[in-house]
Amino acid sequence: MAERVDQLATEFGADRVRGEAFDAAEPDEVRRAIDGIEDRLGPIEILVNNAGTQLRGDILDYTDSDWDAITRANLDSVFVMSREAGRRMAERGHGKIVNITSLQAQASRPGIAPYAATKGAVKMLTRGLAGDLARRGVQVNALGPGYFVTELNQGLRDDERFDSWLRDRTPAARWGELDDLVGTLLYLVSPASDFVNGQSVYVDGGILAVL
Repeated sequence: MAERVDQLATEFGADRVRGEAFDAAEPDEVRRAIDGIEDRLGPIEILVNNAGTQLRGDILDYTDSDWDAITRANLDSVFVMSREAGRRMAERGHGKIVNITSLQAQASRPGIAPYAATKGAVKMLTRGLAGDLARRGVQVNALGPGYFVTELNQGLRDDERFDSWLRDRTPAARWGELDDLVGTLLYLVSPASDFVNGQSVYVDGGILAVL
């Protein structure tokens, strides 16, 4: 994992990006990482919880270890990171936390019940965190992508039936591109959203808006 983090930091530009490899669901590792980052770079003012995974499969074939893996990556990491970074933000009286959820927090389909459960939980955790932290000057909101062109969705993109279904089902008639998320994310981490708390904003091409 550390090698991948270093590789990405280099690709984005070592003069602008610093990489730090740690288990986002392990409290001791998170505390050490945050302490080190703040010692080197200063206070963390923005946290985007974007760690996650997908394990597609029939729910009757889902093992206990599969469940543990997906909840640890998709939900536990959000709780631990938000608690540890949020504690420091609250002490300073300001900060922004954005949790990456999914349109599956609102609508599921066959083969992804555990994933949908974790993303729905992240939506509600976002609301709960906002209730605890808003009066301390910390805004917590969620960004929910629809179907995007990512490595995680490569198998779905290669499936001609699914690709055709998605384009027909989505009012925008296409997959999302990562650049489609930038504007909403910038809004949620900027002063423009200082009175926005506990909201989930879906960037999905309109798929949740129609039957």
